[in-house]
Formats: sequence, C-alpha cells, structure tokens
Amino acid sequence: MDSNIKTIIVDDEESARDVIKNLLVRFCPDIEIVAICKSVPEAVESIKINQPQLVFLDIEMPNYAGFEILNFFEEVNFEIVFITAYEQYAIKAFEISAIDYLLKPVEIDRLKKAVEKVKLQVNSKIQKERLEVLSEAITSKKIKNLVIQDKGEQIVCPLDEVIAFEALESYCTVHTNTRKYVQSKNLKHFEMLLDENPEFIRVHKSWIINTKHIVKYSKSDLSIILNNDVVARISKYKKQEFEEILAYL
Repeated sequence: MDSNIKTIIVDDEESARDVIKNLLVRFCPDIEIVAICKSVPEAVESIKINQPQLVFLDIEMPNYAGFEILNFFEEVNFEIVFITAYEQYAIKAFEISAIDYLLKPVEIDRLKKAVEKVKLQVNSKIQKERLEVLSEAITSKKIKNLVIQDKGEQIVCPLDEVIAFEALESYCTVHTNTRKYVQSKNLKHFEMLLDENPEFIRVHKSWIINTKHIVKYSKSDLSIILNNDVVARISKYKKQEFEEILAYL
C-alpha cells in the first residue's frame, strides 16, 4: 500500500467517530482520513467517490449492520477494520474470517497494530468472501467456513473439508480433503473457535479431529485413522470420552 492510507470512518455515534478520528490523527501518521460517515448508505456513497484503502466500520448501527456493506459492492477492494462492543461469539467470527476488529473502548496499541496489518496486506482479492464468512457466522451463530493463510494469500475452506488440526509447537497444520496448510496459530486457538462445533473434538494434546472423517479407531495403539490416511493419536485420558462419542456416531 501507499505510504498514505486513504481512510473512511463509519459510526452512528458522534462521540465514537471523534474518538477514532483523534486517535488516528495522533498515533497513526500514515492514515489520511478522507471522509467520516454516520451510516452504511452514506459510507457506500463515500467509498464510491473517495476509493479508500481502509474503512473503520462500526458493526452495530441502525438499519444496517456494518458487515452488510458487502451487499452494496460486487467487489470489496478495500480493507475493513470493524469497531465493535461485541464480545465472545462475534470475536470468533472475526477470527475465523481473518477480518480485523477493535473492541470498544479502542486501545491505542491495538489500533496501531491494526493499521500496521493493513499496510502489510498484499491481497484483498477475497475480501468479499471473508466478509461473507463473517456475516454468516454472526447471523447464524454457526461456523461453517474458515479463512486459511497460505503463502501470503488467503483461501476460504469449508469446515466440512477439514479433517484434523495437528499441533507443532506454536504452529498448527490444518489437514483438509485436498492438502494441508501450516498456520501460525496454536491448537488452543482453533479449539476455542470450534468449541460450539460438536463434530470437532480434542483427542490429544496435539490433535483436534473432525469426527465426520473417522475411518478406523485402534484401541490397541490409541490411534485414529482419518480420511486421506491422516493418523491422529488419542490420549489415554481422552480414550473413554472419545469412545462414548464414537458410540453415537
């Protein structure tokens, strides 16, 4: 991105607009604020006119939720950082969609990191798909897709295609129907995101498996054979719990 990031602020509350504006002016010199809007329709018009690279967007506004902005564009060619008072489930939705967010009240360090992330963002080609993943997860309260980092790019992977998550120190390998991806997230991160998806269970300190992909279970050597010849280990401490789950599959 260019050194000056053309930016629009969107929030229905005047005080919130003023706060984010003042923080950006004071702490983010690379930001050039080109418009400040109080609704999604106003923001849509401003985006078409100003062609910003970045939009700070409140997620809770009258008439339209922030993520509904995707309904107004065939292609979303700008980065979005959502500003939200949401916690818990909605935060999972942001995480699985790889869409950045700031919690109110906005912390200065978190704001700086969000701007730095945008400066380093080299691919926004799937921004609309990422927003759709976010929208679906928030409105249905069901995670169905996962945005995966792959060699500087991002892909949307349906959760049904995920066979297992395998831990390797602070990294994690995502095994899917087609290939595997190494992610710079630990296993606890994915366990937290998927704790409301009962088909994904933690069976070992190094493994979360998708029970829909189980092929065979060996009690003798405590292993689970999954699709694509993925072999997961099962902890002796998880054995009884797993066998109880297996009985209902």
